[in-house]
Amino acid sequence: MTTPQLERITLGGGCFWCTEAVFERIRGVHAVQSGYSNGHLANPNYEQVCSGQTGHVEVIRVDFDPAEVSLRELLEVFFTIHDPTTLNRQGADVGTQYRSGIYWHTEAQRELAAQVIAEANEAHGGRVVTELLPEQNYYPAEAYHQHYYERNPEQGYCAFVVAGKVDKFLSSFKRLVR
Repeated sequence: MTTPQLERITLGGGCFWCTEAVFERIRGVHAVQSGYSNGHLANPNYEQVCSGQTGHVEVIRVDFDPAEVSLRELLEVFFTIHDPTTLNRQGADVGTQYRSGIYWHTEAQRELAAQVIAEANEAHGGRVVTELLPEQNYYPAEAYHQHYYERNPEQGYCAFVVAGKVDKFLSSFKRLVR
């Protein structure tokens, strides 16, 4: 048995509990880690990021096998489960830490993501605000944020917000469900 050649992409689509819960259900995704990226403070904690003073965005790092799921498919899911037209906001979550972003690791990822953003922008009447930058200054979120929905499905935010995004993924992308 051969070890798959995994790729990594980093995505910011609002609260990382939501994006993590969805991406953990995609076939071909081998690991998802919640974290903070593209800010200026070294090793920030949740409270610092929520202050809006660190420049970090809540993200997920996704390690995936492109032989099982393509980056394009992952980005299609990404643009379906969050609103890429709201600046620094997803639902009731407001602040620069909730901005929409694709943080690439290779030039090929940047090129494909730029194409997918352009397609999404056309579909949304030119209103997409998703930033496209290389991943920089990434730090894993605290342990209690990892796999949060799986461990806390009855928690209020999970039951009312995260579950809806998971359900939307499950009904819209049956072909990608593990």
